[in-house]
Amino acid sequence: MRRPLAVAIVAALILPATVAAQEFDCIIEARQTVDIRSPVEGLVESLGAERGQVVRKGQVVVQLESGPERAALAIAKSKAESTGPLRAAEAKLDLAVKKETRAQELARQNFISPNALEEARTERSLAESELRVARENQKLAELDVSRISELLNMRTIRSPINGVVVDRFLKQGEFATANTKDPIMRLAEIDPLNVEVILPARLFGDVKRGDKAEVTPETPKQTFTAVVSVVDQVMNAASGTFGIRLELRNPNQAIPAGARCKVRFQKIGG
Repeated sequence: MRRPLAVAIVAALILPATVAAQEFDCIIEARQTVDIRSPVEGLVESLGAERGQVVRKGQVVVQLESGPERAALAIAKSKAESTGPLRAAEAKLDLAVKKETRAQELARQNFISPNALEEARTERSLAESELRVARENQKLAELDVSRISELLNMRTIRSPINGVVVDRFLKQGEFATANTKDPIMRLAEIDPLNVEVILPARLFGDVKRGDKAEVTPETPKQTFTAVVSVVDQVMNAASGTFGIRLELRNPNQAIPAGARCKVRFQKIGG
């Protein structure tokens, strides 16, 4: 997944022996960004959110035109709900069974020839086959309803995350393709946010998952508490640094992703 909001992070150059009060440069990023694409081709009938608008997981964000698919689904449902052929096949089998039973009784009394009895048995066998076909057709009709329903659902695209619309690339009436290079819109999850920090190698082992830190973004000028969620286990040999990530709650979307910040650890290097 692309991370368009990521920028270079510069570590502090002067580090005292204890850095509990030392501030480090950091950058605030979206938790994740998602490009919304269409799994099928079609005209965009409507878009469910504007740029900058908050969306919820499961919310419809793109609706493709689906007239033919809806018509096909209606036909398939009509076939699946039609029980006439099945009932006719059941009635025909019931009649054939009765005729065979009657023929067997007459054959024992020598009132009909063996050929007549065989014809009654054959008629019953054919009726059983017709009933099996009718049941199979009924099952196929029900499966066709499921198939077309899935195709129809693919034309209704829902948000996979709670987030905000970063950009819209298509408008109503434009043609959406299944090409992975052509997204319809881009969403970003901004609660929680990621805070990325680069620390010098000498502090490796002093920062642990679960540690708390105070994060002050460039805007708004407030201090928020974040928790260390990731500590890189591979260092950058060229710069002698390693990265950490903090999780910063943002329930009111007051903190913008992409903002630079300062971070001060509550306990580090002790």
